Amino acid sequence: MNIEKSILSEIYKGMSFSCEEALFIESKLEKLELKKGATLLKNGETVLHQYYVYNGCVRTYFMDRSGKEHTLQFAVNDWWISDYTGFFSSTKAIMNIEIIQDATLYKISRKDTEALFCEIPRLETFFRKKMEGAFASFQQRILASLATSAKERYVSFIGLYPQIEQRVKNYHIASYLGITTESLSRIRKELTQE
Repeated sequence: MNIEKSILSEIYKGMSFSCEEALFIESKLEKLELKKGATLLKNGETVLHQYYVYNGCVRTYFMDRSGKEHTLQFAVNDWWISDYTGFFSSTKAIMNIEIIQDATLYKISRKDTEALFCEIPRLETFFRKKMEGAFASFQQRILASLATSAKERYVSFIGLYPQIEQRVKNYHIASYLGITTESLSRIRKELTQE
């Protein structure tokens, strides 16, 4: 595999590596080119990897007992995604991961991530900071779903994902917000009239 150094500087923003370190990192990353509609992970599968989204759009979703989808996360350029419950606990996936816009991803296994931490310890700090930010975002999202109106959640969503409306279907956005597509349309109409 030959990953350009510019790709490493995209994935590991703000970090620099020696030639040996760059080669070691390259040996642990695998590039994936996936088309819209592809499934990256299904509920019940063993979770072996986390994924860096170089371009495109990916979503994680949970399907309840009645078959209704609940979108948990979108991942766009420069985001990491996985079923982290399964990834960190070495258990089966509880979510599904779907490609919703053609995407270029780089995957790395838990074992290879640990090898990177041992060989290049400052990468552990890099990933810890990423996970801290993600954890804080998930807590904010939970609090917002408990304490804010659907309109406020939509405005916050657009702030978090400014270009996403052109990339994903309305029912994915509505699912993420915990509302119906009709409510989403009503909220958009209200906002254009303000």
